[in-house]
Amino acid sequence: MDIYLIRHAQTQGNLERRYIGRTDEPLSDAGIACFCNLAYPAVSRVITSPMKRCLQTAQILYPMQEPVIEEDFRECDFGDFEGKNHAELENDLAYRSWIAGGGTQAPPNGESMGAFKRRCCDAFAAAVEQAFSDRLLGIAFVTHGGTIMAILERFAVPARPFYDWQIENLGCWKAKASEPEWMDRHILTDLERFYAGE
Repeated sequence: MDIYLIRHAQTQGNLERRYIGRTDEPLSDAGIACFCNLAYPAVSRVITSPMKRCLQTAQILYPMQEPVIEEDFRECDFGDFEGKNHAELENDLAYRSWIAGGGTQAPPNGESMGAFKRRCCDAFAAAVEQAFSDRLLGIAFVTHGGTIMAILERFAVPARPFYDWQIENLGCWKAKASEPEWMDRHILTDLERFYAGE
C-alpha cells in the first residue's frame, strides 16, 4: 500500500514562524496561491486533521473525495506559547527552560511531546490497519508538520530522529506499507520525497 504524508499549505502563522498548534487558522492567500501546477497522486482514501488548514488543503488537493477526519492528528498544543514566535518569547523563563529541555516537557498549559507523539502514532496505526482491512491500495494523510515527524520517527525504516523528518508546507513523504510487515513489526519502508510539481 502506498502512503502519502502531506503537510498542509502555508498559513500566516507559518510565515511569521509562530507556534501554531491548537489555533485553528485558515490558509493564507499566499498559501492558496502555491497550489498552482501541483499534482498529487490519486488515492483511495484521504485522512485529515480536523483543523481548517488541513481540511482546506485536502479539499483543494482532492476535491472529489470526502476526507476522513481524525481528531488525534491535530498539531501539538503549545499552551501559553501558542500564537507567539521566538522573538516574542525569548525572555520568558518558562520558554527558555522548555527550549533548553529540547521541547519534550509540556509548555505551561500545553501538551508534552510524549503525549503528542503517542496520540498521533496510535491514530496512524489504526488508520493503516483499517486501510488494510478495506483492501485499499493508496491513502493520503493531510496533516501537520509535527504530526508527520512523529509518525515517521516511530514507524519509518531506516530510523531517523524526529527533526530529520521536517518538511515544508505542501511537502510530501511517500512510503510503502506491506501488510505482513506492518502486522509483524509496524514499519514503513521505501521512504522518499514526493515532488508534486514534477
